[in-house]
Amino acid sequence: MTDELLIYTQKITPRLTYIFKHIFVRILNIPIKFTAIIEEFVAHESLKMSYGKQPLGNEFFIQSNGLLLEQGINDVEILISQWDSTPCFFSTGKKSILPFDIFSASFYLLSRYEEYLPSVLNENECFAAKESIAYQHNFLDKPLIDVWAYKLLKALKEYNEEFVHNPNQYQYVSVFSVNQTFLYKSKGVIRNAIGGIYDFFTLKFLQVWTRFTVVLRIKEDPYHTFDKIVHFQKKYNVKTIFFFLISNYTTYDNNVNFTKRKYFLLIKSMADYVKVGLLASYFTMDDEEKLKRESNRLAAIVNTPTKLSRQHLVRNKLPDTYQKLIDLGVAEDYSMGYLNEIGFRASTCTPFYFYDLDFEVQTPLKIFPCAFSDTMLRFNSQLSPKQALMKINHITNLVKQVNGTLVAVFHNECLSDFGEWKYWGNFYEEVLKCVKEK
Repeated sequence: MTDELLIYTQKITPRLTYIFKHIFVRILNIPIKFTAIIEEFVAHESLKMSYGKQPLGNEFFIQSNGLLLEQGINDVEILISQWDSTPCFFSTGKKSILPFDIFSASFYLLSRYEEYLPSVLNENECFAAKESIAYQHNFLDKPLIDVWAYKLLKALKEYNEEFVHNPNQYQYVSVFSVNQTFLYKSKGVIRNAIGGIYDFFTLKFLQVWTRFTVVLRIKEDPYHTFDKIVHFQKKYNVKTIFFFLISNYTTYDNNVNFTKRKYFLLIKSMADYVKVGLLASYFTMDDEEKLKRESNRLAAIVNTPTKLSRQHLVRNKLPDTYQKLIDLGVAEDYSMGYLNEIGFRASTCTPFYFYDLDFEVQTPLKIFPCAFSDTMLRFNSQLSPKQALMKINHITNLVKQVNGTLVAVFHNECLSDFGEWKYWGNFYEEVLKCVKEK
């Protein structure tokens, strides 16, 4: 068993316990205990460290810059420096073992502090990737908090030579965002007629023929790849989650009508093999009643409360969207990522609990950071399948180095090898081979 680490600090705050637990317990798998009693700290003969303005003696000491003692949102100055070629900020004095306050810097990134500050929003009225310090200082593709944590671990081991550490194990999760369950099936006569006419006059004759054969039930719908996904889940023993869009029709949410029997039965059947969650529609970011309605619809279909959620087009606004999910009893969210950029929005590849800066409290909502999506690689980055795999291999290796959790987002149409996804039919299985490789 890993030794318990005793941490001395003059004041134990919610921010402090939150970030220390993320770094030591969740990332490094080191049990910790806090004390504000000097005598208890001095008498402790095992693993220990202090955190504050000044060290008590010659112990392992990290200097605080004060952010974890504050409340609310303040104008924080960020000056990026380098620590062994690793970006860092919140520099400390010479008495500190590390040249920066790793805990305040990690809290700033993990709590998404910068998203509470005034910023230019993207086309979906959300915080834009280009506004983040991770993007501006070229560390968006790195799980920086986890990298810092392992450098801290190295320093801790050097200071305590008898320290025994049992690391976490690397994990992988496949997330499927099902916002187009079928391409043609169950879309209705009018939608298929209009779509067929458009395809004909834009000379997409293969699409016209495929639509015709699907509507007449001669062929299966190209986007009906669910059996194939379940097959890969079993073959590669990969944790897989489906998020289904079951909203009313809008410009942004144009899936099959949720009342269609085929769609209803598909969701029920998938729930027998994999975890199922709600793909909350575009306008739920600002509409709690709409979110509640969709959550209740999914619960009624699978006969269990909705505990997993993801926002369609990653449209979430902090802290409002997460507060709505918490009120509905959602336990896990898979929206922490950017729509158009590869990387780690919260600078970690370890699942964490959302810290609400409005109320200064750690919430029960567990956040699973998503590193990349198939649409991001295919359409935003305009990569070929081979180029995309090279990107994925790079980011996978970074996550493996820190024993983190890699969460990747796919769409069922990715496996269709049809239309815009021509030549991508084998991509998902190739990704699984890459991410599951020892």
